[in-house]
Amino acid sequence: MRADEFAHPPADDRSFRSFLGSLPDILVARDFRRVVSAIASAARRGRTVLVMLGGHVVKTGLAPVLIDLMRRRVITHVAMNGSAAIHDYEMARFGATSEDVAAGLRDGTFGMADETGRGLNEAFSRGMREQRGMAEAIAVALEGAESLQHPELSLLLNAQRLGVTATVHAALGADIVHQHPAADGAAIGDTTHRDFRRLAAALAGVHDGGVVLNVGSAVIMPEVFLKALTVARNLGNGKPTDFITCDLDMNRHYRPRVNVVQRPVLTGGQGYEITGHHEIMVPLLAWAVVEELEAGTTK
Repeated sequence: MRADEFAHPPADDRSFRSFLGSLPDILVARDFRRVVSAIASAARRGRTVLVMLGGHVVKTGLAPVLIDLMRRRVITHVAMNGSAAIHDYEMARFGATSEDVAAGLRDGTFGMADETGRGLNEAFSRGMREQRGMAEAIAVALEGAESLQHPELSLLLNAQRLGVTATVHAALGADIVHQHPAADGAAIGDTTHRDFRRLAAALAGVHDGGVVLNVGSAVIMPEVFLKALTVARNLGNGKPTDFITCDLDMNRHYRPRVNVVQRPVLTGGQGYEITGHHEIMVPLLAWAVVEELEAGTTK
């Protein structure tokens, strides 16, 4: 540790950029800056920035921040597990999401809301008939709904409108909509498998400078990502390589560490773990990326 790496207390300039510059140049503060620079560089160079999401990211109110990064053409692909898609759908349609799992589990009412289960399963069945992926099927269903409480808060709907690729990766039996009488295993499997192929195809774009962020998915997205990556490399003569990965979560888990941070970059690149609450870390990351991009345009 050198003197020039120490933190700085608040000074006259209390801008966000000054705050970032005041952080000590060590450990995760240094890693944070490197991830920010990697995302900004990928955006400038037209490389893929893939953001993989778990449901908690939606439930903590972060959709507007991520949608802004899509609008700025920073995020080029958003992938999520089934839980995140359900919360996204409910927020757009009804303006609220989540429930008391412990209370509902006692009497068997957990996850039994008819509107969510029926609406999403009808979207999957229609999506299978029209050869759509699950994310696209949900976005089309939302676009065609008679009324939406908060369409501006839906990641899937806004991805569709902005031309940003989105995919949903469901595990049968893991999501509440699989309990519904309208659930069709063939439709769920067909649409989410189509999205798996789209994710594998999109990974070619992370080669040489792209970024993969895993935010709040401890199991599903790290497992799906590893398989999609091997498909991409099988078809791409060993590519993509030389990209950045980062796991952002409240806790450190085995699969994100091994399947996102470590194994994918053994042939080139770098992986990072940044641990903290989503509702704090994701806005910090997004603001820092925008600050870096805007500073680059004014030089």
